[in-house]
Amino acid sequence: MDIVNYNRTAWDNYVDKNDRWTIPVTEQDLENARKGIWDIVLTPKKPVPHHWFPAFKDLKLLGLASGGGQQGPVLATLGADVTIFDNSPKQLQQDKNLSDEYQLGIKTLQGDMRDLSVFADESFDLIFNPCSILFVDDILTVWRECFRVLKPNGILMTGLMNPMGFQIDEENLNLIYKQPYSDLYSLPKEKLDELKKNKEALLFGHSLSDQIGGQLAAGFMLTDMYEDDWGGESKMDNYFPAFIATRAIKKV
Repeated sequence: MDIVNYNRTAWDNYVDKNDRWTIPVTEQDLENARKGIWDIVLTPKKPVPHHWFPAFKDLKLLGLASGGGQQGPVLATLGADVTIFDNSPKQLQQDKNLSDEYQLGIKTLQGDMRDLSVFADESFDLIFNPCSILFVDDILTVWRECFRVLKPNGILMTGLMNPMGFQIDEENLNLIYKQPYSDLYSLPKEKLDELKKNKEALLFGHSLSDQIGGQLAAGFMLTDMYEDDWGGESKMDNYFPAFIATRAIKKV
């Protein structure tokens, strides 16, 4: 199936349903950012450390698969020159609405995160990629494209998911799925059919070798990382953190 087109429709549907990852920041959030009071996330709960970011003034920043008006408007308010690239037109519209209302100058482009050919080599100083690689089947291409469009010493910040979070049945905490996980091929037909019926986005649980080793193979050097969880929303939180955030730089 065309997973990119399917997940595009699913995320447009999430916007219609006011899913929490589609609700943009408020005017008060932007006012706070102007005063230096702000936080944004790569993973569900833990804010990205402020020291991970360089100076924001005139920073060429790509919000990769980062539509929804949650990070881009804050980063633009802080002084970055922000481009948001996302698969969902309705998610992009959330950023455009805030940009137009508050004159933030955010540029929005719709497309597949595995194909950044619309951007020239060495176009950006920083790529901010919230936990979204779980919506594509091939992430090694994503890392290579990120490396290409970053300037020398450019920064990649990305949210990852521990593959165990996909392999364990959340209700009974049993290990039931093999790695790598895929909604398309790991689930019984009836469960997959139910996801499609409910217009749920389809997910892929990538190995740590592809998620972290893939960044290294693309040429990145990891400089920092932290773990995160669902903030008490999952039984798995009692046993292990399901998320990882990494900071890497393009050393040339």
